Amino acid sequence: MFETNQDLPEIITNESELEKLLSKPSSSLINMMKRLDGDIMILGVSGKIGPDLAWTAIRAIEESGTKKKVVGVDLFSEERSKESFENMDIELIKCDLLEPAEVAKLPQVKNVIYMVGRKFGTQGSEELTWMINVVVPNNVARHFSNSRIAVFSTGCVYPLVDTDNICTEDCPCGPVGEYAQSCLGRERVFDYYSKTNNTAVALIRLSYAVDLRYGVLYDIGKMVLEEKRIDLNMAYFNTIWQGDVNNQALLLLEHCASPSSIWNVTRPETVSIRYVAEEFAKIMGKKALFTGKESHRYFLSDTSKAVKIFGNPSVSLERLIRWQAHWLLLGGRSLNKPTHFEENEGEY
Repeated sequence: MFETNQDLPEIITNESELEKLLSKPSSSLINMMKRLDGDIMILGVSGKIGPDLAWTAIRAIEESGTKKKVVGVDLFSEERSKESFENMDIELIKCDLLEPAEVAKLPQVKNVIYMVGRKFGTQGSEELTWMINVVVPNNVARHFSNSRIAVFSTGCVYPLVDTDNICTEDCPCGPVGEYAQSCLGRERVFDYYSKTNNTAVALIRLSYAVDLRYGVLYDIGKMVLEEKRIDLNMAYFNTIWQGDVNNQALLLLEHCASPSSIWNVTRPETVSIRYVAEEFAKIMGKKALFTGKESHRYFLSDTSKAVKIFGNPSVSLERLIRWQAHWLLLGGRSLNKPTHFEENEGEY
């Protein structure tokens, strides 16, 4: 179970504090590391979530008193993409995962976290999105057929629904647009190898992780701070603290199965954009401004399955809003990666 948020700070003032919280291992994760056999490899480690997930794994291993290696794999196309790992006890391997011959050289490990994916830039380069989101999984699943593989996916594989019909893991998929279709393709490739090779797989259908430097709360809060109108088209959403995602993704290594197990990962409540914007406005001394009208078609996930196993995420929505508001007021850094939360036609 995740801890309660009693020991969390009221605000986060700098990136050092932020990254320590993002990479804080739960007691459940520390105990799992005592049971888990084998090393851990993170594929796509240099993305926006990868470095903090890697650090979470390393800290959990250290606090468990066990000996496991954490290996990070990516293309590392720019040298500065390795900077986040300078003070970590992690082995880095450069590999073009689109090339089967390079994937074949990767060391076999028992536990794989798969984080490779492409979203923004799909429009106009659809073929590259399909190659990364579907062909790379084929290369990886074929090579790591004897591993446990926890695969990052997205809630966008579900159809758009209203607030009375939130999607459980049993809901039929209905992806909107080529990006979401390619994400379902990624899942189907792992499903194929899970069934044919008995590879243990967990599919992580993540909805809107936030870490204060990016995310749907950052986007909404910034618009309130700058007194810009917020589109109500996607009036409801789910979100979750990225630190909780890091913990749950690693915990799911113990829940990989054949056929693939599926997990919705986000906070359990359905969140109103209007409510969030007005809460930001109170803290910031601004007025929330809106445009458009509700479409009644949203990406919404039911997390009852994960909550039953892992408990509620450790950081409440109210605390996330407060952290995000003060981060923006303090001029905290942005990763300049907008979520396009208002998009419901699948065009990214």
